[in-house]
Amino acid sequence: MDMIERKIGAVTLIYPVASLVEPVPFHTLFSAAQPLEVELGSGDGSFLAQYAGRQPARNFIGVERLLGRLRKLDRKGLRAGLTNLRVLRIEASYFVEYLLPSESVSALHIYFPDPWPKRKHHKNRLINERFTRLAHRVLAPGGVIYLRTDNVEYFEWMLAAFAGSPQFQAVETPVELRGLVTDFEREFNAQGIPTRHAAYQKQG
Repeated sequence: MDMIERKIGAVTLIYPVASLVEPVPFHTLFSAAQPLEVELGSGDGSFLAQYAGRQPARNFIGVERLLGRLRKLDRKGLRAGLTNLRVLRIEASYFVEYLLPSESVSALHIYFPDPWPKRKHHKNRLINERFTRLAHRVLAPGGVIYLRTDNVEYFEWMLAAFAGSPQFQAVETPVELRGLVTDFEREFNAQGIPTRHAAYQKQG
């Protein structure tokens, strides 16, 4: 990305992925070298725009496959003048497996991923045993993965996936993070559907 696009007033915060086989050169995306956090499936961007604004000493990547949602986060980030935020259009699991360098991320955020409720579609879920290994590779020592969902069955599935991995230990989700809700989450909570939280810290 050209240097001018990394300043306030940038035309876009969307980073055009140049290669599908080479790790993303994060050192060229941000003006300051800071801990990096990644949200997989940023949706409408309501969480990440808030969080990046409150954490200027950290850099953030928002990953979203749907272009309309990506552009919405882009607009929110530009309006807020966020120099520590970039957004990428790519499928989340591919991004983690092929484009994130090892031990490059201090936190992964995955909020309300598609639960794929039908049993025959469970294989399409982002969170599974294989994903725990991918997450362990890209997280820096002591890094944490934060999870949220409104789906009870998928939540139990997530817990089972990480409970089965000795490479992670369950930790509490910070109160600050719990307080930053997405628009989607707010609508469901208003209907009496609670949010289920989980967090796991990398071990070793």
